[in-house]
Amino acid sequence: MPALVDIVQKLDSLGTAISIGGRTLLSADTNPVPTKWDHITKVDPEEKKRLPLAYPLYLSHTGAVSVGGSQDVTEQNTIETFDLVNAATVPAFHEPSDSTHVTQAVRDKAEFMAIPEVLNGDNESLVGTLGKGVEYIRDEMAPNLIEEKLPIPLGNSIEQRLSNFAASWMLHEAVFEAYIIMNVDSAAAREANVGEEDLLTPREAKQHAMAAEHHLESELIYLEYSGTFGGEEAVEILDAIDEGVSWSRVWYGGGLDNRENAQTILDAGADAVIVGDSFHDVAEEEADLAETAVDALGSSTSREEIREWLESEVDLEDTAAARYLSTIVDVPSPEQRAARYLAAGIQIALELETVAETLSDPDAAEIRATVTDGPVPGETLFADVLDDGAAHDLAERLAVSLLAERFDVDLSDGFAAHHVAAEL
Repeated sequence: MPALVDIVQKLDSLGTAISIGGRTLLSADTNPVPTKWDHITKVDPEEKKRLPLAYPLYLSHTGAVSVGGSQDVTEQNTIETFDLVNAATVPAFHEPSDSTHVTQAVRDKAEFMAIPEVLNGDNESLVGTLGKGVEYIRDEMAPNLIEEKLPIPLGNSIEQRLSNFAASWMLHEAVFEAYIIMNVDSAAAREANVGEEDLLTPREAKQHAMAAEHHLESELIYLEYSGTFGGEEAVEILDAIDEGVSWSRVWYGGGLDNRENAQTILDAGADAVIVGDSFHDVAEEEADLAETAVDALGSSTSREEIREWLESEVDLEDTAAARYLSTIVDVPSPEQRAARYLAAGIQIALELETVAETLSDPDAAEIRATVTDGPVPGETLFADVLDDGAAHDLAERLAVSLLAERFDVDLSDGFAAHHVAAEL
């Protein structure tokens, strides 16, 4: 009778053969990252980096949202950000910058967890960081989860095995992002100790990417220029990487704020472009325009009047909204759509201001009743991109949360309104 270890080894070998054969011989696309995601929006949970009031309209055009940041990120503000994004029904995954940001509560809200691996940094940036993460998951997160789920203690030996299994399973479910960092002046380069001597030629980048795909089994190869556009150099590197890999998705991030550059990157072989700062810039732009509009137009203004005022006050081609939308190459007429979405954000702000004017030192019940008694601010606008139920629920919850923040009222089931750049 075969020993258990022999059976496990044969099953392991069979599973490996099926996986490799499926990817190479059969060209089966087993990568869990969808090919249709050709545009990713990075949303930072940091409270200074906020969302526009009309964020569901903008995010309806992106493939997915990456939630994560490097400064002032906590479990709480990460969950708050996921709540807002998930309400807009856009796929969202977690990109933690620290192992302690990985919790069961966050995992429950994310499509998957994306773990960074810097290919051209020092040893610590690849092995040390991952090792710290595995240690945290195995020694802290997994035991806490097991203690929560098990009705009775099973003893240290069994619980340690379960922790090892849980840690391995969580990492098996995760997606690994193999970074090639090419901007030595970026925060990412400083964290990974990437210097001039670590910058890669196109052939070296191709070799690193092939090692990531075949040895590390990285689902993502991420060419990172961090805030600056890579230009011809990035095109050459992407072309080489695209030639070298077949299973891993290839993503590019850095300095994208117009359609020409985004299309150039996609044509060079990237499966997706990553855009972050310009989306948060939209939020601040919208908030400033809404504040000005309240004074200029008053709270009772039609959509047509808002649009006319906006077009007279703003060079739409030069707006953050147009820049963000232009990076989504299948969005037609980004300037016209920017005008629509900026006007929508202003309209929601004016409608909320109208509701606020009817309230005086309200409690949560009065705020909720007032919002639901009339047309809910934003509901008809959100219905353009969400089904009626989701549009109503999001608009109502958002309106109640923003009004509660204005009147300093605690809510048990609201959004964290400070993540939205609207000041009522």
